Amino acid sequence: MQKLTPFLWFNNQAEEAVNYYVSTFKNSRIGKVTRYGDEAAEVSGRPAGSVMTMAFELEGQKFTALNGGPLFSFSPAISFVVNCQTQEEVDTLWDKLSAGGQQQQCGWLTDKFGVTWQIVPAVLIEMLGDKDAAKAKRVMHAMLQMTKLDINRLKQAYENK
Repeated sequence: MQKLTPFLWFNNQAEEAVNYYVSTFKNSRIGKVTRYGDEAAEVSGRPAGSVMTMAFELEGQKFTALNGGPLFSFSPAISFVVNCQTQEEVDTLWDKLSAGGQQQQCGWLTDKFGVTWQIVPAVLIEMLGDKDAAKAKRVMHAMLQMTKLDINRLKQAYENK
């Protein structure tokens, strides 16, 4: 059993969001779905029989989604970092997750459900952590100019080209 599981509170779009995320990430699946019974429906104001929680996995990471109502909403204070190996992976995830949402600086985006993601080339962490401070500084400067991160442009900055 995974020790820590992110628990995402949606107003009433948990099922739509989970289906969307599972279709976006390759190694993903939906797990157990629980529904509101009569008593829980009455207390929560949710329709009896509607989805209460959905367990799901994205790339082996377990999550739970809840249809909890409009009491809480997401903020960028919590985000999910997706480490990508290729520009194609960056592009695909960026395009899918930002559709209907909001693109932000430095590889950050908020999806159409209000969840914040960081779509990051894995090589970026290596370049930013280089012992050569000038290389890391050039990469940081290049990254700060970008919305969607571009591996080739980051590598060019790293190599001072």
